[in-house]
Amino acid sequence: MPVQKREKGNVVGKQLVVSDLLAYQEGAVVSRTLIDKLAGTVTIFAFDEEQGLSEHTAPFDAMAHILDGEAEIRIAGEPFHLKAGEMIIMPANKPHSLRAITPFKMMLTMVRSEDKTPQFVASPGR
Repeated sequence: MPVQKREKGNVVGKQLVVSDLLAYQEGAVVSRTLIDKLAGTVTIFAFDEEQGLSEHTAPFDAMAHILDGEAEIRIAGEPFHLKAGEMIIMPANKPHSLRAITPFKMMLTMVRSEDKTPQFVASPGR
């Protein structure tokens, strides 16, 4: 099912209930991007029952935080059953898919950056 996108609107500097920002739509997946920056994105989704996203990969890690309902998220073929309040990090370049067990909402946070590697700076004379 294609994802229906909503206008971003101005949510900056406002106190909001995240799960209230999107309504379920029968037989559909609806999304709304809250933040879209070079460093990453924050997008909320509402999936009607039995709707989902087919298996795909992403070049960066993405954290799915379930706001309402229940979902099955598969990562590299391994199923995870998540409920409201739970989250999972889908690693970069690993195939993953999502399916609504019940209607569910999630907030997806993707960070567009390389892994952080420690950098050591040598002090002169030590």
